[in-house]
Amino acid sequence: MSRILIGVDPDVKKSGVAIINGDKKEIYNFGFFELFDFLNQVLLNKGGGEEILVVIEAGWENKGNWHALKRGSAAINAKIGNNTGRNHETGMKIKEMCEYLEIPFKLVTPKTSKLNAKIFRRITKIESRTNSETRDAMMLIFNMKTK
Repeated sequence: MSRILIGVDPDVKKSGVAIINGDKKEIYNFGFFELFDFLNQVLLNKGGGEEILVVIEAGWENKGNWHALKRGSAAINAKIGNNTGRNHETGMKIKEMCEYLEIPFKLVTPKTSKLNAKIFRRITKIESRTNSETRDAMMLIFNMKTK
């Protein structure tokens, strides 16, 4: 049985989403409800009995989440903390979305640094335009087996 892998890098505005279905690799940026519609569509279209696995980057599971700038003002560091917390809440809501839709999911704590576009292209052979969210989403699932 084959497996459809979906990687999600949560973000408040547009989450990075990657899908690997056999040899086909795609990347997207989706708002929260666009992601809901996308997952619903994947469920409706899985005609061949494929398994689906959603892999969610779970930054909130890191022991430390201090993202302040050493030379930043209190206001700047408060904004960074606020944005980080909002992204984490989005990820928790995506987890809840998968539970609601009864889609199997896996939470992955980020452990590696971000890839730039050039290195990402070399590793994945994906030539389309990417951003850090779509690259992170693809790297969550890139080395997983689809069959």
